[in-house]
Amino acid sequence: MKRKLLLFGGAGLAAFAVAAFAAWFFYFRSDAPEEVSLEGALETVRTPTAAAPAGAGSTPAPGATQPAGAGASAGLDGTWTVAAAGETFVGYRVQEELAQVGATTAVGRTSDVKGTVTIKGNRVEPGSTFTANMQALKSDRAQRDNALRTQALETNRFPTATFTLKDAVTLPASFANGEALTTTLKGSLELHGVTRDVEIPVQAKLENGLIVVVGSLEIRFADYDIAQPRAVIVLSVDDKGIMEVQLVLQKQG
Repeated sequence: MKRKLLLFGGAGLAAFAVAAFAAWFFYFRSDAPEEVSLEGALETVRTPTAAAPAGAGSTPAPGATQPAGAGASAGLDGTWTVAAAGETFVGYRVQEELAQVGATTAVGRTSDVKGTVTIKGNRVEPGSTFTANMQALKSDRAQRDNALRTQALETNRFPTATFTLKDAVTLPASFANGEALTTTLKGSLELHGVTRDVEIPVQAKLENGLIVVVGSLEIRFADYDIAQPRAVIVLSVDDKGIMEVQLVLQKQG
């Protein structure tokens, strides 16, 4: 009898282990996208469909050059908006601890981003703005997305986040020739109803007539009055996260 009980008990534990693994694999397993990078963003515009918009100029062929100075920067002059080609998004990356799962990375992104950049001469003008629809944030779990409507980001109350550039950004002549640029965007970020000055380190490159920009910024939740989300399965969440930005811009007119 004891042997039968042990056998049944062992079988029950094995079945529980299989069920727990299945639950983890199908529901809780983290398939977090890779961190934002310039090379990854450029891959989204290096396709036959990502043709150069009229009048925007393009990255020179290997070995070719464009004249530096006014002629090169003039090709960038004008208003740039979010392009149909490539992949634009704003999102978050947060470390969390889930019951029976352990540490995982929560990543949510929205591609519903609108905004404009104005370039004159060799400068990105102050006042350039971008607004993200926070209600369109999507991660690998619908439960998390739904929770953010009433917790943490409270997207039902604060449906958008907006960055406004305060300081001009000088573009070197090499940028118009397709050389990557590393700089810092100084401006204000309105998030969860709170506006703060921020400095976002970014990389940018002109590729196929499109300006590709990527950057990330650490966000401390307390700075924006964001309370940590609560749920039965969530054991803990970091008190900070990373805001990730990937913009693909095309010249208008």
